[in-house]
Amino acid sequence: MATEKLGRTLRRLRRLARLTQEELAERSTVSVDVIRQLEQGRKHSARLPTLHALANGLGVELTTLLGDPPAVSSTGENDGPQFVAVRRAIMPALWGPDPKAPGPDFSLPDLREQIAEGWTQYHAAEFDTVMKTLPDMITDARTATSAPDSTDQGAGFAALGKVLQLAGHVAVRMGKTDLALIGLERAIAAASQSSDPLLRAMIVNSVAWAYQRQGRLGDALDIALHAAADIKDAGHTDTADGLKVWGALTMSAATSAARSNDYERAASLMEHAEKEAARVAKLPQGSDSRMVSVFSPSSVRIERVRLAVQYGHPEEALTLAKGMRLSKDTPPSWRTWLLLDVARAHTDLGDAAGAVKALESLRRVAPTWMQHHTLAVAIVRDLWALPNHPSGLRPLAEFLGVGE
Repeated sequence: MATEKLGRTLRRLRRLARLTQEELAERSTVSVDVIRQLEQGRKHSARLPTLHALANGLGVELTTLLGDPPAVSSTGENDGPQFVAVRRAIMPALWGPDPKAPGPDFSLPDLREQIAEGWTQYHAAEFDTVMKTLPDMITDARTATSAPDSTDQGAGFAALGKVLQLAGHVAVRMGKTDLALIGLERAIAAASQSSDPLLRAMIVNSVAWAYQRQGRLGDALDIALHAAADIKDAGHTDTADGLKVWGALTMSAATSAARSNDYERAASLMEHAEKEAARVAKLPQGSDSRMVSVFSPSSVRIERVRLAVQYGHPEEALTLAKGMRLSKDTPPSWRTWLLLDVARAHTDLGDAAGAVKALESLRRVAPTWMQHHTLAVAIVRDLWALPNHPSGLRPLAEFLGVGE
C-alpha cells in the first residue's frame, strides 16, 4: 500500500470524524506516534491489526481506509464520458424538454427486464457494463412515467425509482456519495408516485448505505429502523418480498450500530434478522428476486460473519462461517465477501494456512475481483511478511503482485 495514499486517507477520515490525532489514538488504542508517522508519510506500511483498529476508531469499514474495492474511482469531479453520461441522466440539464409519451415500440416489461439484468451485473461487479446501459434505461423509465394510462404511469414511476436506485448504488461504488444521494432522493420521489408499496423502503435502505459511507452512522441507523418499522406496521412482512425489505433494513441498522461500537446491539439485530429470514421461503413469493432487497438465511449469516470479523471477533466469525450452505439466490458479490472475511478472520488469529486456503478459494471464484481488491492485497502482504511462508502463498503473492 502506498504510504502517501494511506496517510492522506487517514488524515481525511480523521478530519471528517472531527478527531484530533490524540483522540483517534485513544479511540483506536493505536499510538499517536504511529498515527503521526502514517499521516506524514514517514511510516511506509501498517499491519492489518493496526488498520483494523484505526478503521474502528474512525467508525468506517476497513476498505474505506485501505482504498475502495475494484472498479471504484475517487478522482473527484473530472470523470470520463461514461460517468458524465450517468451524471447527466441522474440530473438532467435545466430547461430540458419534458419526457414524451412512450411510442408504439416501447415495452415496459422489456425495460423491467433490462433493469433487473442491470442489478445482476451490479452484484457481479460489472460496473462498466452497468454504466453503459444506465443512461438509456433512465431515459426510457422517464418516458414510461408519461404514459397516458394511470396504471402504466404507476408502473413507469416504479421502473424509474428502481433504475435511479441502481444509479445511486453505482455512484456510491464510484466514490460519489453526494451524487448518489441526489439520485436516491429522486428515486424516492418516483417511488412515492409508483404502484410498488415496498419500493420507497428499499431505496431508504440504499440511502442508509450512502450515509454509512459518509460516516453519518446515527442518521443511517435511524432511517433504517424507521423504514423497517413502517414495513412491519403496514403488514408487509407477511409476504416474502416485504420480509426481504424489512430484513435488509434491519441488517443495515445492525451495520450502523456495529460501526458506532455498539456491537451488542448489532448482534441482537442480526440474531433477530436471522430468525425472521427462516420464514422467507415459507411465504408467498412475489416479484422478480433481482428487483427486491437481498435477504435470506445465507445473506444474514454472511453479514454476521462480516460484522464479527470487522469488529474484533474472528473466532465467532469462523464459527458462523463453518459449514455454511449458500442459497441459490445469494449474489456473487456476497459469496466473494464471505471468502475474504474468512481469510481476514484466519489472519487475525495467526492461522496463515487457513487464510491461504480461503484466498485460494476466492481466487477460483472471483479472480478479477480479488486481483484488484485492496483488502485481499493487504492480507497477502501481511502473510508475506511472516518469516515462514505457508504452502500456497507464493502463487497468491505473484498473482497479486506482492513481494515483487
